Amino acid sequence: MYYWYMDSPVGNLLLEGDGRRLHFIRFEKIPAPLPGSHSIKSEKPFKEAIGQLSAYFSGKLKTFTLGLHLEGTPFQLKVWQALREIPYGQTVSYGEIARSVGNPRASRAVGGANHRNPLPIVIPCHRVIGANGRLVGFGGGLDVKEALLDLERDQIARD
Repeated sequence: MYYWYMDSPVGNLLLEGDGRRLHFIRFEKIPAPLPGSHSIKSEKPFKEAIGQLSAYFSGKLKTFTLGLHLEGTPFQLKVWQALREIPYGQTVSYGEIARSVGNPRASRAVGGANHRNPLPIVIPCHRVIGANGRLVGFGGGLDVKEALLDLERDQIARD
């Protein structure tokens, strides 16, 4: 396993992967397990991820095409796939995601899957909001969620 810290407009991001696929993105300000002693600090395995994330933050990339390693329950995997289908700059509610994965009463479970999303930003859980339109729940903090949504909306307004 490899890891690298990437500076971004929403703070340092800890990237972790196996050299071919990205496994985790973690926000520096949120306590998370540190890379294991067997992990190697190296930027090289993350060149593509850093390039795509940088392009996203500069408003030039709207869809990620990175190799991803995802481990989760079948429900979590369905939710994470549904998140990837939310258009750039748009938001949906937890209930809408629940309906899209065929379980309309699973809004809370969708929230749990979002909370366990190992690849925020790339799998855009920041685009999920409360049924009342309010920003709720985000592992990076609501200020980061708001910053990501603002970045996307501002870019759409410029396009």
